[in-house]
Amino acid sequence: MVILAALDDLDGYNSTVRISTDMIKRYTLTVLITCISLLCSRAQNFNKNRMDSLMTILQEGDRFMGSVAVATDGKIIYTAAVGFDDLEAQDNSTTKTKYRIGSITKMFTSALILKAVEEGKLDLDQTIEVYFPSIQNSGKITVAMLLKHRSGIFNFTNASNYEEWNTESKTEEEIIQLISESENVFEPNDKAEYSNSNYVLLTFILQRVYKDSYSKILDRKILRPLGLKNTYVGSTIDVSNDESYSYKFSKEWIRENETDMSIPLGAGNIVSTPTDLTIFAEALFSDKIISKSSLEKMTTMQDGFGLGIFQFPYYNKELYGHTGGIDGFSSFLVYLPANRLSVAITSNGSNYSNNDFLIGVLSCYYNKPYTLPVFGAIELKSTDLTKYLGTYSSTQFPLKITISTDADSTALVARATGQSAFQLEATAVDRFSFNPAGIVLEFEPSENKMTLKQAGLSFLYTKD
Repeated sequence: MVILAALDDLDGYNSTVRISTDMIKRYTLTVLITCISLLCSRAQNFNKNRMDSLMTILQEGDRFMGSVAVATDGKIIYTAAVGFDDLEAQDNSTTKTKYRIGSITKMFTSALILKAVEEGKLDLDQTIEVYFPSIQNSGKITVAMLLKHRSGIFNFTNASNYEEWNTESKTEEEIIQLISESENVFEPNDKAEYSNSNYVLLTFILQRVYKDSYSKILDRKILRPLGLKNTYVGSTIDVSNDESYSYKFSKEWIRENETDMSIPLGAGNIVSTPTDLTIFAEALFSDKIISKSSLEKMTTMQDGFGLGIFQFPYYNKELYGHTGGIDGFSSFLVYLPANRLSVAITSNGSNYSNNDFLIGVLSCYYNKPYTLPVFGAIELKSTDLTKYLGTYSSTQFPLKITISTDADSTALVARATGQSAFQLEATAVDRFSFNPAGIVLEFEPSENKMTLKQAGLSFLYTKD
């Protein structure tokens, strides 16, 4: 496009200037050399040493097992992997290792829905009662509301008994019943609230309009055209196929159970590699999957939500993408259109915030100030922990937090109302952290107070 714009400017003067073929060739060659030089410059300026150091620190501190890929203009400029596909067998991970990517799947599903709209098979404004008459308010809920998380449909993965059945296979009818039996949490289009139910229902809509499985639709519309040979709908994990088990860290890495992939569907059932994800992101933003007008709809934010995509700030830059989490897997995919920059992080075991990890990666690309993390937990006795125990409430945040100890009474455990418990790490006197979510809890035992810090925000809690 740079070349065409420049030639168009010259053509405006062709009544007085004659352009020879040699001139055009020389000009074109100059521009191409400049573009190649810029690409090489970006690759050379990437701070590989800092990135290697970050990967080593995270690995040696038992903070991260997984892989990362960075690409500009569709070309990989950095990729690395640490950890194990199978920890018990000491099977080392490589850049070919495949991971469950969780909710990054929603970007693929959104693209498929918009593709179906372009093909005249769907309308974003059509309501969903013809597909799901049993779902409350289905006559008011549109396809667009599902995409934007504005349906009000309860997130079925938040059900209190979800972990009792998430490893068991479910049919379409069973999942629709599970979603239908819960009351909606708000009226359609009143606001936005994240719900996996929306994208599971979008999966069923795709299967009905195309009369095929989600796996085959995905393969036909996106994977094969882009040559993504390491991306597909997952099933039971097969480490012999370079797939990885997932782990959580609780004093040591512990293998997680596997969610049956008949449950997350188009909300979170894809397996991929960081390299494949960067190719997908580049193709999506280069109009190779959906049209430019569809991409504009996808990236238009309303109450912080796009169509299966979010916006993330980094200094004065805006990146688009999605996070993912399923079992012990976590992931992050972002794309910066201005620099055609893609970053993909996939993990099968994380004891560190992916947001902080991404900041580290971006600092290596943009040469921004960055301090490598230093880890050092301190040992506490059970008697040291007693003063922190109890339930805390805040006037600034609606969820209560209960602080207890683990089974050995050697570590603190926090549980917010309606959420899963998570083990805290003592990092200083009266200071504890949960690195995967970037949470820090600072206690004032004599005042019966606690401050929760996350993502630059602080909330004061008082013991009940």
